[in-house]
Order: sequence, then structure tokens, then C-alpha cells
Amino acid sequence: MLRPLAVALVAAVTVALGGPALAAPNTDDEGGTKTLRAALEAAAKGHVEAKAKLDNSKKRQLELSLELRRVEDELAVVSNQVAALAAQSYRIGRLTPVAMLLNSASPDDFMERASALDVLAQRDGTAMRRLTEAREAVTRTKAAIDNEVREQAKQVAIMAKKKQDAERALGAANGNAAGGFVDANSALAKPAPRNSDGSWPTEKCIVDDPTTSGCITARTLHAFNQARANNFKRYASCHRSGGGGEHPKGRACDFAAATGGFENVNATGDDKEYGDRLAAFFVKNASRLGVMYVIWYREIWMPGTGWESYSGSGGPAATHTNHVHLSML
Repeated sequence: MLRPLAVALVAAVTVALGGPALAAPNTDDEGGTKTLRAALEAAAKGHVEAKAKLDNSKKRQLELSLELRRVEDELAVVSNQVAALAAQSYRIGRLTPVAMLLNSASPDDFMERASALDVLAQRDGTAMRRLTEAREAVTRTKAAIDNEVREQAKQVAIMAKKKQDAERALGAANGNAAGGFVDANSALAKPAPRNSDGSWPTEKCIVDDPTTSGCITARTLHAFNQARANNFKRYASCHRSGGGGEHPKGRACDFAAATGGFENVNATGDDKEYGDRLAAFFVKNASRLGVMYVIWYREIWMPGTGWESYSGSGGPAATHTNHVHLSML
């Protein structure tokens, strides 16, 4: 309990001296209505899940394509072997197994010929069985590839719908396409752990929040630490009790743009540049970190939609012009 008390004391002193306050933005959500936030969350999660399934399907299709090449090569080899056996049988003509045995010169010769016939029968049977299996393998693999193509079309359609859902929700809140914040020099973050199928594991708010006395998810902590590791070390606040949005769930952090904390003014100059670079960092690493959306300077970024205008009503905290908001999946 000492850490939050210390933060509160520092905030009180800085306010008394006329300096910036470190306290988190005085707002209980990420802007917009509860309905809007729910719609954006559903759209973002749906898009990310569909994208993971699409990527997995493409990976399986590649593996199946390589397998198809292998079984087709095997089919060609077996087909040539069967063709050679057929040609040999044609050259032998109508000499039947019975005739071969009757032409034996002695009992020993009879036994040798009988054994040879058995070997030939096994050889021919094995060759035909391999040919049948190779043909079936080719058919199965082609069918599996067709299934993956259909799965990809399905996921692309879902992604398009989720994008429309997000744009419709933002449009209802007077949102429009925006310029956004992009930095080609943004560093690559260390990827957060995923499930074996590429999806994001469900996480609870059980990890100690380094910015408050509350909790956050492991993925949120990872994103916070990656930002710190890439020199974004200005004041931040993650967990917040009560209210709406992702903060109470431990899936959101607010990063102050000013060096002294959350100032009740719009960021300008170096502070604005810092926020621009931080927002761009989270966007560039969205798929690595598990970012659901980023809000900064009256704009919101979501997977599938890119940057759109987005703003609450009120001061710098509500319009996100003094801090970068990060929400995690």
C-alpha cells in the first residue's frame, strides 16, 4: 500500500507547486458510450480471431501443397513400376501359372517354379496396392487443400464484416478515416505467448500492476514492459477500479505524454512527438503484443480498420490528447 500512497503524495505536492499531476486521467472509460466500446471490442476480437484462423489455414495449405507434391511423385514412381510389370506380362504372353508348373523338368524344378510364382504374385499385389494407396493419397490431399481454400474465404468474409461493424459503430459516433500515427523506425517488440493454433490465450487480472496496487493480465504487463524496454518510460497508469472499459479488467494502460505525468493540457512539441511515437510503436507491434486498440489525439486504431477519428467530449483526458490509451485482447 506504500506505492499508491507515495504516488498520491507526489501528485499532491506537484499540484500544490503548480506542476503537472501524476494521477491517472479523471475518466472511467476509454471515451464513447458503453455500447460503442462493446461494439469496438467485439469487432476487434472477431477480426483478430479470424485473422489467426486465416493465417493457420494458409500455413496448412502450404504444408498440404508440399505433401501433394510428395504423393504425386510417389504416384508417378508406382505408376511406372506397374507399367513395367504390365509390359513384362505382355512379353510373357499367355503362359499361365499352370502351364509353367506343368513344364517343370523335375519335382525340384516344380517347387522352384511354384515359389517363384508366389513371389511374382506378391510383387504384383504389392505394386497394385501401392498404386491404389498413392492415388487415394493424392485425392485426399487435394480435397484437404480445397477445404483450406474455403476456410480462408470464410475467414476473409468474417474479417470484412468485423471491419464494417467497427466502421459502422464509429460512424454512429461521428468517426471518420484519419491520418493516424506511423513511424517506420518503430522497434519490433518481443512477441507475447500465443496458443499453439495462433490464438490468444484467455487471461485473468491476476498479475501485480507495476503502476498501481491493482492487477493486470500477463499480456498487458508484457506490452507495458516492452514499451519500457524501448525507452517509453514516462509515467503510466494501468488498473483502475470501477467504471467501464478495459482498465478494471486489467487489460488497459494510459501512458502520459508529458514528462511530469498527466497534465490537463493538450500535448504539444516534444510531448506530442513522444505520444506519436508510442502510439506508432503499439500499432506496429499489435500482432506481436495482442493489441485490441490504441487511442491517441482524437484518433483510434483497430486491427482491420486502421486509424479513425475518435474523441470523447471534455478536456484532454477525454479526448486523449494528453495520454496514449492502450487496450489489450
